[in-house]
Amino acid sequence: MTGTGRVGVGVIGAGVISSQYLDNLTTFPDLDVRFVADLDLGRAEEQAKKYGIPAFGTVEQLLADDAVEIVVNLTIPKAHVDVALQVVAAGKHVWTEKPFALDRESGQRLLDAAHRSGLRVATAPDTFLGAGLQSARRLVEAGAIGAPLTALTLLQNPGPESWHPNPDFLFQEGGGPLLDMGPYYITALVQLFGPVARVAALASRAKPFRRIGSGPRAVEQIEVMVPTHISALFEFEGGGSAQSIFSFDSKLRRTQFEVSGVDGTLVVPDPNTFDGELSIYGEDGTAKTIAATGSMSTRGTGVVELAQAVRAGRRERASGEQAYHVLDVLLSALESAERREVVEVESTTTLAPPLPEAWDPRDRTLGE
Repeated sequence: MTGTGRVGVGVIGAGVISSQYLDNLTTFPDLDVRFVADLDLGRAEEQAKKYGIPAFGTVEQLLADDAVEIVVNLTIPKAHVDVALQVVAAGKHVWTEKPFALDRESGQRLLDAAHRSGLRVATAPDTFLGAGLQSARRLVEAGAIGAPLTALTLLQNPGPESWHPNPDFLFQEGGGPLLDMGPYYITALVQLFGPVARVAALASRAKPFRRIGSGPRAVEQIEVMVPTHISALFEFEGGGSAQSIFSFDSKLRRTQFEVSGVDGTLVVPDPNTFDGELSIYGEDGTAKTIAATGSMSTRGTGVVELAQAVRAGRRERASGEQAYHVLDVLLSALESAERREVVEVESTTTLAPPLPEAWDPRDRTLGE
């Protein structure tokens, strides 16, 4: 690795989500996407040709490519840590999809391995780097609603089996609404309130089996192995609190994210998006709409920010430390529901500063 100029990137996993990443990664001027790897070599070849990427092949071949400095890990959740450990062992930085890990022990093992090697582990979601949540954080820090006190977040829908052709993993360990969608909401809450200190939660499962609603496996039943509705209370180290629902058991589809402070209430865009309008409700109950400002790019934004951080020798914003804390919070919620008691969150994290308002991943900053 040269340590200068554009950063070479390889992608492991050529499934559906890879297109969302490659649509962006191949257009960001600070990145040079060089390799796509997958167990299905035909699928890897198809994605490489579609996006004009010069090489495809096996994971081992990707990791042997000295021009690749950052590997984007788009494997299924249960493979995230094993693949990321291979990447670190090969001397490369890794960006991994959420969830960061399925348990604290493997997540800590990954962070320790990277630390020993002087490498970075950065993790989705990177939605908080988008204009919507960055604008929300700037407003809160500027005192637009006074000191933030409480938050309410809702994620409710009937579940993904009606539209996803292979939803099995979403109802296994590492799935369910909490582990699948919770990282977006908890990451956003941490960005606005700081680290979580303790959690109390209740959980339930509406039915033991679900029926696939589309694709070649339509009408096939799959087993539900995780809670599909979680109600949680979070207390933050700084003293604020949040109430959240994560549900795949609601026929009413609803997303909501609001933060109430001493002087007003801020309605925040969907944390699973990168942009969106914001509203502030003041003393008279009327809303002031505020346009989000900042990056409007989508998936892969965090990979660019990681690349720039590597070159600058500074900490990346979507850090492994933050991802570990978010995982710890999510697992603490599940443990609280199982044990029916408040669970103390052992980990913490330190927030990086907000992005400059003018920051744009489509700007060239690293030269050739």
